[in-house]
Amino acid sequence: MNDFIDYILAPYKTYTTLNIILETIATLFGIISVFYTYKRNILVYPTTVISTLIFIYLFFSWGLYGETIINVYYASMAFYGWILWKKNLKEDHKHVEVFWATKKEYFYAILLFLFSVLFILTVYYFRPIIQNGFNWNYISQCKLHYTPIDFIDASTTAIFLIGMWMMARQKIDNWIFWIIGDLIMIPLMIYKGAVITSSQYLVFLILSIIGLIDWIRVQKRDTF
Repeated sequence: MNDFIDYILAPYKTYTTLNIILETIATLFGIISVFYTYKRNILVYPTTVISTLIFIYLFFSWGLYGETIINVYYASMAFYGWILWKKNLKEDHKHVEVFWATKKEYFYAILLFLFSVLFILTVYYFRPIIQNGFNWNYISQCKLHYTPIDFIDASTTAIFLIGMWMMARQKIDNWIFWIIGDLIMIPLMIYKGAVITSSQYLVFLILSIIGLIDWIRVQKRDTF
């Protein structure tokens, strides 16, 4: 048990106090954003943007350039959702209606998954260039060699992007993808040495289950 505690705390011995504080703030805003999603409140998007931008800074400062680019991808999807929700607000100007996804939307979700996986693996292909400050002199070191973690990263990112896309379109199904992604991310973040972020995904998981139940209830209420 002590060895496990030492393992999860070891990375923080090299982090600056500022970065630990920022990771905590980003985690809190991430949790708040999921709470607002559960409430179907448009404030989900500004809180998501704040959390994502902080993580972009952190990952960049830690030299995790692949994760940095992925979070830029997340931020772009957050702005997309913000625009859609703003157009579809109810009379209270805060909340939106929710619906189940159609077969056509699942087809698009599959395409988004495939595109996202290919995008992330492409980013990882150029990892030697990216990790050396985008120095193209390292192009000879770029190879089609991926670790199991790379494939997990790519797949999880794609799953979350489907969740974000469906959330932007006010689909109840978004929670299913968040739940799957959270279950993967909890141990993955511990493995990567980001325990605070891992705890965020545990809270996400709980809120996602609650959100799924509540959105189903709201949809049934609005239908009948």
